[in-house]
Amino acid sequence: MNPLLEALWYILPAYFANASPVIFKGKTPMDFGKKFKDGRRILGDGKTWRGFFGGLLAGTLVAVIQYYLTPNFYGSLAMALKLGFALSLGALLGDLIGSFIKRRVGMPRGYPAVGLDQWGFIITALLLAYPIKALSTGQVLFLLVVTPFIHWGANIFAYKMGWKSVPW
Repeated sequence: MNPLLEALWYILPAYFANASPVIFKGKTPMDFGKKFKDGRRILGDGKTWRGFFGGLLAGTLVAVIQYYLTPNFYGSLAMALKLGFALSLGALLGDLIGSFIKRRVGMPRGYPAVGLDQWGFIITALLLAYPIKALSTGQVLFLLVVTPFIHWGANIFAYKMGWKSVPW
């Protein structure tokens, strides 16, 4: 497989995990509505338990589907589950960290934070997955370049589908 296509195939569970919480939505925010002493929310209403676990499930399921499509890529179903889970968890944790930072600097929910929104989830996903299966430096750099464009395209798609109220 071409190394650049391999990098995209590798990161696909993280992309799906990051994108799917808008479909799962949810009512209970992960911060349970709690605020810091300055009155700002910890994470906000956009980060829900249902969205988090739905994203984790979606990303891990993508890895299982990938395994059945290209078993040699993972080598075993157990490896697909471990890598898919790590990439998904990393993407979701990276997104939570980004949301936390945005609340600290006073950015409202849904407001775009260029760079933080596009790279936070992928860097955390790559860090968590690294001990399981690492990419080459070139592949990582490629993903850091293409991810903002894929992220923006996915957001526009979700907006046009009515899953998001803003196109960013």
